[in-house]
Parts: sequence; structure tokens; C-alpha cells
Amino acid sequence: MARRPTPPGTPERTGLGHVADLVRNAIPPLHPAGLPFVAAPLAVAVLGGKRRWVRRGGLAAAAACATFFRHPHRVPPNRAGAVVAPADGEIALVDTAVPPAELGLGDQPLPRVSIFLSVLDVHVQRVPVSGTVREVQHQAGQFRSADLPEASSVNERNSMVIDTPSGAQIVVVQIAGLLARRIVCDAKPGDVLTIGDTYGLIRFGSRVDTYFPAGTELLVEVGQRTIGAETVLAVLPTAGS
Repeated sequence: MARRPTPPGTPERTGLGHVADLVRNAIPPLHPAGLPFVAAPLAVAVLGGKRRWVRRGGLAAAAACATFFRHPHRVPPNRAGAVVAPADGEIALVDTAVPPAELGLGDQPLPRVSIFLSVLDVHVQRVPVSGTVREVQHQAGQFRSADLPEASSVNERNSMVIDTPSGAQIVVVQIAGLLARRIVCDAKPGDVLTIGDTYGLIRFGSRVDTYFPAGTELLVEVGQRTIGAETVLAVLPTAGS
């Protein structure tokens, strides 16, 4: 995993460590996938330093890429059964839908939450619930605007199935958008993931769908803003409830 969240109950650091934490929280670090996109315009700015417009253009492009690939620190909630948002963005759909066909999970519609990520949102994806990765499937497709309802079924996507310790199954799908031409998923079958872990990245505009077990009560609404790894989308029922 690229980065893990701070475990609940971790004591705060003092002295220089505390100052470093303040700086890190104010200026989010860069996801490793963004390094080439920041380094290239910086190199242009250095090599063309004698030309003001080249220097300024290179620095502006580097700053824009650093903003896009930012990887902020997040702390998931300490709540039993919580399923958190896998991404920052705006909730575009709260409905029921059949999971991606390539997963072979049947044709029964399941509760679903779709999060649309604009180019201004953080674009790393977080693990919505602790568990073991059962399956990861990539499906080639189109590159329609990710805010369209049909994007879930026709766009290029990467689907991951997670089995929780309680026996529930969560499906999270990274979906390419109009400008998104690259989906990164670092997780693979057999990986044991912790809620809030960073597992992937989509560039540039995109969408992330989460499917829940039948009967799950969703706690969010269309138009609500989500914070990856922190906003609770639903709470899974406990055994015997």
C-alpha cells in the first residue's frame, strides 16, 4: 500500500515531530505516481529559466500537477462495521445496481453509492472496509464523462471484491472518465487490507462506485461531499443483528 492512515489512539508527537506533522497536514505529500508529472514541468522551468514565460509556465504546471496528485493524511472512524468513502468527491448516485458482470456475482441489484471526482478532488482511492481481497478485475471500455449514469457499465474500470472478517462482501470499482486514461490499482487477490489504506489512483477526472450487501442501509445522499477514508457511507450489520 502506498500509505496507511494513522491508527486510532495514536499519541500526538511533540517538539520537532509535532512541527513536521503540522507542515505535512498543511501541505499534503505527493503520491509517487505524480512524481514524473511534477518533475517534467520543473525541468522545463529550470532549462528555460532565462525566459520568464517558460519559467512561470513550468512552475505553474508543476504546482497544478502537485495539487492533483496530493495524498493527504486521513484518519478513518473507529466505528464497528463502518464502510467509508473510497474517494473524495460528490455523491452522484445512491441506488441499487447489478455489480460489474466480469465479477460473476449474479444479477441481483445491490445497494450502490457512486462518487464523482472532479479534476480538483484528491484522486487517490482508499480501502472502504478492512478485509481480504478476493478478486481484482480490469475491464476495457469507453471514456465517457464519469458523471453520466451509464459510465458505471460502459467505461473502462477496475473492480475489487473485499471479504470482511464478519463475512460481508464489498465491491469497489474505479471508473475512468472523459479525461481519465489511466487506472492504478496496487491491491491484488489475497492482500489483507485495513480500512483507510491507499490502494489506487485514477487520473484525471473519474468515478468510484461501492456496492454493499443486500439490505444494507446507506447513510449518505446525492449531492453530499465525501472525504475519502473518513465519510461513513454505511454501517454493516453485526452478526446476529
